[in-house]
Amino acid sequence: MIDTHADLIESLNYTITAAGLTPVTYDDLTHLVGQGARVMIRRAFDLRNTPLSETDLEPLFERFIDHYRKGIPGKSRPYPGLLACFERLKASGMTIAVCTNKQEVLALPLLEGLGLTHHFAAITGGDTFAFRKPDARHIFGTIERAGGDPDRSVMIGDSVNDILAAHNANIPSIGVSFGYSDVPVAELNPSVVIDGFDELTVDLVNKLLAPSVA
Repeated sequence: MIDTHADLIESLNYTITAAGLTPVTYDDLTHLVGQGARVMIRRAFDLRNTPLSETDLEPLFERFIDHYRKGIPGKSRPYPGLLACFERLKASGMTIAVCTNKQEVLALPLLEGLGLTHHFAAITGGDTFAFRKPDARHIFGTIERAGGDPDRSVMIGDSVNDILAAHNANIPSIGVSFGYSDVPVAELNPSVVIDGFDELTVDLVNKLLAPSVA
């Protein structure tokens, strides 16, 4: 939903330069993100051919989280077409919820800072439950909080955790090609791939739900 690349790069460079690493760039980002901050930091060290122990990882993780949280919402902005997409889906009677692996302390202020919170019937983070994506229970828990029905639900995402969680929950998925995935999203086998939110239409969602209706 939200283009966070500028803030992720800033917080990651703030973190790794303290350990003596050369800063990363936007071109590096898709190879680093998608599995959470700890994995992003580990991948940055791998990219710079520098070993990183679990003992050293945790203070770097805390440094990253502290810097990122203080800057929210920073330069992050919704992707083009997102708000219009929300409006047409809601106008058709659909309910929208957020199921993210970001910690609530990061996800909630980001959505609030961008004025998006009111669009969602539920917002769950990676620490809301005792489980998280790709565990299907994260999706099921989010759907339940939103008052929805898993048999009438679709998952939209850009990463392996999103699409795999949808597979595990046995619900249709829409992969977005413009997010942050370390592999092309089509290789994750979503039900369909879109290249922009203008392609996320009521008709598309209904077509994905049609097999479950039948």
